[in-house]
Amino acid sequence: MRIFDLIKMGLRNLLRRKARTLLTVIGVIIGTVSIVVMISVGIGMNESFEASVMQNGGMTIIQVSADSWSEDENGEWKQTKQNLDEKTLESLRGIEHVRAITPIINNWNMQIFSGKYSTWTQFMIMDMDCYEGFGYPALEDGTYPNKENSRDAIFIGSQAINGQFQYWDGRRSKTKDVDMDKDPLSIKMQDYQFQVNPRKKEFEAKLNNRYKIQASESGYSQADYCCFIDIDTYKEWYTKYANTLKISDRKKALASLEKYETIMLNVDNMNYVTEVQDEIEKLGLKSQSDMQYIEPMKETAEMMELVLGAIGAVAMLVSAINIANTMIMSIYERTKEIGIMKVLGCKVGDVRKLFLFEAGIIGLIGGIVGIGLSYLASWLLNTYGGQIFESLMSGSMGVAEGSQFSVIPFWLPFFAAFFGMMVGVLSGFFPALRATKISAIEAMKSE
Repeated sequence: MRIFDLIKMGLRNLLRRKARTLLTVIGVIIGTVSIVVMISVGIGMNESFEASVMQNGGMTIIQVSADSWSEDENGEWKQTKQNLDEKTLESLRGIEHVRAITPIINNWNMQIFSGKYSTWTQFMIMDMDCYEGFGYPALEDGTYPNKENSRDAIFIGSQAINGQFQYWDGRRSKTKDVDMDKDPLSIKMQDYQFQVNPRKKEFEAKLNNRYKIQASESGYSQADYCCFIDIDTYKEWYTKYANTLKISDRKKALASLEKYETIMLNVDNMNYVTEVQDEIEKLGLKSQSDMQYIEPMKETAEMMELVLGAIGAVAMLVSAINIANTMIMSIYERTKEIGIMKVLGCKVGDVRKLFLFEAGIIGLIGGIVGIGLSYLASWLLNTYGGQIFESLMSGSMGVAEGSQFSVIPFWLPFFAAFFGMMVGVLSGFFPALRATKISAIEAMKSE
């Protein structure tokens, strides 16, 4: 039998029993929509989770803090004091896969002044040679800070200062809009504001070199909300400030420069973060990273993706049983037709191909229509399913801003169409095998 004749006969047989064929195709459509949507929701949950993590910080960053908090096996939190100095910094610098490393100082007692008006902001004091290595955004002119251009300079995040400075005149608070590009600016330190030596002039660092940092793409970068100062410049300023203090406080202030609050590392690949943390542990130090919290959350997301896919697979299994039932019923109704085909010289393989073709067409049509409806269902979920999705992602995972709740990757429609056709072919295999075993003589006797 020619392939064209086989296709023509198969399509004619399907159209002859339109109601049964339609109901069977509908079953495949439901199965296809179920499996595609369930898998797409699982993928959407996983991508939303990863996006939310990236908004809060890179997954390759590790922090070693002087005051480290960790949870013991009883679920209780305990504090560990860690000595972070230049020796510790050099030990950590020697760990393999560490791309960038810098000490961090957060001074909350510094203010930016414009004349007598001042404002508070968060300062990030670090080795500016490492700024680009931590993935922070570029400056507005497209370059990056480094040791050469950061001397006596400040780098201002896009959201770090709103430009409105305040002054208390003893009776009320006055405000002033400051032009961050043109107006004179300076930094004053107030760690020991009541211990300044009255015979010394108050320390004030003029900010003649100031640069603006581009807004990050996500809007959640630490660089958006901080002002950066190079650690060497800060130490130079702080030493001058310490010299304005009384002797007892001067020694304490200078000694504080030898200790760091945090050491921050950036690993060259997220797959090595856990390995680097293990090496830090061997040095007797506790560390924190997003990866140590991400791993169990990723496992949860992957498990949910598998569960949702399995639910869709059950629907497809029901469709497969439907196809098998349709083909068996077709064989019983077409027993005489099968006998005639054999008497006329059709090969056994042709009979088998005919029933496999019919089953495969049912699966393919159901798969293609199901794919179209899956895109519609995905759009409805992304448009109206926000509350449902957020409840699923609540707790350990969270939802990133602008997330899609259902994501259909380019490969999924092709997989669904192929899978639908294969379900049809496999479901029709045993009925087709049964058809080939029917005796031609017995078939001709049947009514």
